[in-house]
Amino acid sequence: MIENNYKTSVSQRRYKILTDFQRVHRFLTDTYDKETLNSYLLPQYFEYAHHLQWFDYLRSDHFGLWEDNGKIVGIACYEMNMGTCHLHTSEPYEFLLPELLSWAERELSVDKDNKYKLQVWITDKEENKQELLASHGYFLSHSEPVKTFNYTKPFVYRVLPEGFTIIDGTDIDYAKLSECFWRGFDHDEIPPAENIDGNIKCWNAPRASLKLMTIAVSPNGEYACALGMWFDSQNKYAYLEPLATVPKYRRLGLATICLTEAMKKTKDLGASYCFGGVKEFYTSIGFETVCNRELWKKEWKI
Repeated sequence: MIENNYKTSVSQRRYKILTDFQRVHRFLTDTYDKETLNSYLLPQYFEYAHHLQWFDYLRSDHFGLWEDNGKIVGIACYEMNMGTCHLHTSEPYEFLLPELLSWAERELSVDKDNKYKLQVWITDKEENKQELLASHGYFLSHSEPVKTFNYTKPFVYRVLPEGFTIIDGTDIDYAKLSECFWRGFDHDEIPPAENIDGNIKCWNAPRASLKLMTIAVSPNGEYACALGMWFDSQNKYAYLEPLATVPKYRRLGLATICLTEAMKKTKDLGASYCFGGVKEFYTSIGFETVCNRELWKKEWKI
C-alpha cells in the first residue's frame, strides 16, 4: 500500500546540469548509507567527476531523475561517460530500481559492434541490485575492494626526506600541479596545455578544499607528490581523490606522508574515517576492506 501511494506521486524527468547538480549532491549526501555506500556513488566523487575536463557534459541530459512532489528520490547517471552507470534511490523508493534500470538501458548504454552495452556499478552489500541485474541478463565482470582508514587507529609515521617540504594548495602553482598529476599517472609526454585549465576548474569546485590538498615539494621546487582530499561535514568522513607521485620520486614515502597529513586535517574537522584506493599501498598503511565494488555487464543485439 505504501509503495502504491509513493507511485502515484513520483514523476520522472531528465537531469539539467546547471540547476540539478547541487540538488543531486544534496540528495546523495542526505541518503548516504555507510553499509551499502549507495553503490559507491558518493557525493564527493559525483562532484569531482563533474569538474574533470573529461566529463561528458553534452550527454548529461541522459541522466534520469525521479522526484516525489519536487524532492529527488532517485537517479540513474554515468560516472564520466556513457556506457557505465549508477542507480540509486532513497530507501522508501527502492521499488523504482527496475524503472531506473530500464531508463539506463535506453539512455545510458552505448552501441558498438552491432550490440548495445551497459555496465552498472553496485557494491556487494546490495543484494536487491544483484538480484535485479542478474534477473535482467547482467553478469558480474569485475570486482575491486573499497578500503577505508578508521581514525581510531594510529597514523603511520614516515620521515620526510631531506630537502622536501609539505604544503597545502592555498597558494598553488597549477602548472606544477598539472604536471605532477599527469606524470604521476604514468604519462611520459608533457601534459597538454588544457590540463592546467582543467586543474583550475577541478580545484575550484564548490566543495573542493585547497587547504586539505596536500603536496610534497622536491628540493628543486617540483611537485613530487600531490593529492586532493574532500570532507563530508554531514556524514563525517574524508574522501581521497586523486593521489599521484611522479615516478622518479616514488619509494621515498611521500604518498604516505601526504596522505597521513591530509587525513589528520580531516580528523581535526570531525571526520572519523577516510576512503582510499584499491592498491595494496593502502592496505600497507592501515586501510581495511569494508566491501567490494562490483561491475555488472550486459550486451544485447541492436
